[in-house]
Amino acid sequence: MIEMSIGCNEDDHDSVVVVTIAEEVRNAYKIGLYAKAMDVKVRHDYDYSDVIYGLREKLALNKDDLKNHPVVRALRDFYWRLDIDPTKVRPSSEALVRRFLTGRIPRINNVVDAGNIASIETLIPIGIYDLATVKGSLILRRAISNEGFVDIKGKVSMLEGKEIVLADDVGIIHVFPHRDALRTSVRDDTNRVLIVGCYLMDSMSVSLARYAVDRTRELIMMSLT
Repeated sequence: MIEMSIGCNEDDHDSVVVVTIAEEVRNAYKIGLYAKAMDVKVRHDYDYSDVIYGLREKLALNKDDLKNHPVVRALRDFYWRLDIDPTKVRPSSEALVRRFLTGRIPRINNVVDAGNIASIETLIPIGIYDLATVKGSLILRRAISNEGFVDIKGKVSMLEGKEIVLADDVGIIHVFPHRDALRTSVRDDTNRVLIVGCYLMDSMSVSLARYAVDRTRELIMMSLT
């Protein structure tokens, strides 16, 4: 096992988040994480329309070009290595951009929306978890065959054992990099979250993952002022 301290920011008193990465996962797939924790207040009345409008101007992509974007290509290649067809099960960031390009960006709340916007801007998969519901330590590992998972919509599924998952002492909180768990999802009473950017160390830049996480934090802070 390899322990990583990620997302320490002493300037604003964020706590260090320690994630253990199973050697099998690190060596075989070169997955990297960048994460930060922050205090939040969940709002449903904040409108990111101006940011979204600017993003439309900035994002020089169409659906035909998307599959050839280097980040999308890297994530798709990662899926193929897991024996998952990325044309049927898309990485979360690619799925978001596809929706965005057709004018169907989801609106949930100021915290989740901030992560979605940062993910669209960078194509980095972003996970946001309610820290009050995370139990014990976190580990990035391979799923166990027939391990149960309840996704953010409440759908129960049994994993095959080929998936890469982020789990705490209770169970899986994320199937990488496309499905969040219901248990650790952001709720109206959430007051502290962990924001995680996922990248592949051999084909994606940690600086891009760092920017995606920091951009999420920046947008959330914007909604709180």
